Amino acid sequence: MLRRTAPRTTATVTATATVLAGSLWHEAAGAVLRRSGGPYGPLREPDANGIALPEGFSSRIVARTGRRIGGVLWHPAPDGGACFPDGDGWIYVSNSEAPLLGGASAIRFGPDGAVAGAYRILSGTDLNRAGGRTPWNSWLSCEEILRGRVFECDPYGSRAAMPRLAMGRFRHEAASCDPDRGVVYLTEDEPDGCFYRFRPAYWGDLTSGVLEVLCAASGRGRVTWRRVPDPGGSREATRDQVGDARRFSGGEGCHYADGLCFFTTRGDNRVWAYDAEREHLEVAYDADAPATGAVTTPPSDLYVAGGGGDMEINLITPGRVVTPVLRISGHPRSEITGPAFSPGGDRLYFSSRRGPRGDASGTDGVTYEVTGPFRR
Repeated sequence: MLRRTAPRTTATVTATATVLAGSLWHEAAGAVLRRSGGPYGPLREPDANGIALPEGFSSRIVARTGRRIGGVLWHPAPDGGACFPDGDGWIYVSNSEAPLLGGASAIRFGPDGAVAGAYRILSGTDLNRAGGRTPWNSWLSCEEILRGRVFECDPYGSRAAMPRLAMGRFRHEAASCDPDRGVVYLTEDEPDGCFYRFRPAYWGDLTSGVLEVLCAASGRGRVTWRRVPDPGGSREATRDQVGDARRFSGGEGCHYADGLCFFTTRGDNRVWAYDAEREHLEVAYDADAPATGAVTTPPSDLYVAGGGGDMEINLITPGRVVTPVLRISGHPRSEITGPAFSPGGDRLYFSSRRGPRGDASGTDGVTYEVTGPFRR
């Protein structure tokens, strides 16, 4: 499944690559693309950290679960993540998919890549899986529990994290901002979950607004949005409050770019594409259907991270070539989570959520950095 998404950016402009995570995107790419040599060349033998990389790339372990880094113990089950500019350095934020302890932590890097400190930006929450970065440089950390909340966190550690209850109380998975329309798209990880959008009263302020649910297509993929009467779900689950709400089988990650919001559903192995301009929804990829070339040629490089035994990050080029950029050895029961590029675009951060032992609690999680001549 597409589990985590994060745009590759510089401090001032958006670069030409996107990081995606999840085996479903890898399967979709493999169904329609040529797996052949890419711009970085073949992978070498695994390095001392167990990571196979092309010539000119190197890796290091940044943090391990339960070990101290920059003044804090790194959390278990490192999950969704993003990078933020910080003067001449940067910050990497990581969620924790741990029950009850959850939350999120941040690592601050200096201009030379040295760790300058680390700290908690969210505590006392439960099963923080995915989330999303906002255009105003805050981090939305989502709880994947019954009546879960979205917390807006300050990656710089200056302001306390705040629950954004107007965004709904349900089993949240991912969030993706659409600055063109001033809305935030939200997925719900339920077998009969919904796809939502939150329209804040003021763009840049998520304290109040309207939560809407996508409703059944009305011919040729056209959809409508209807207001959720009680976003708090105090008496009735949000997904059950609007009769013609469109149901999806386990909403996972989502990513918005250029008028399209892609999101995946793990129950039926589908990738959906919502055209925000035309308010049109269609299946972009169906793993259970014959390959039809439905995955559009990417306008820029895509970095696709896998899991469930496929511990690779692959590059998909605009020429429809897919090739591995890195492979983690010795983590057969883990998954790659939280991929994100540093603002300069030359460092890629990600985690092995369960680590080499593969325990479900994530007590062996590892967070990495790969440095190299990534294309822009």
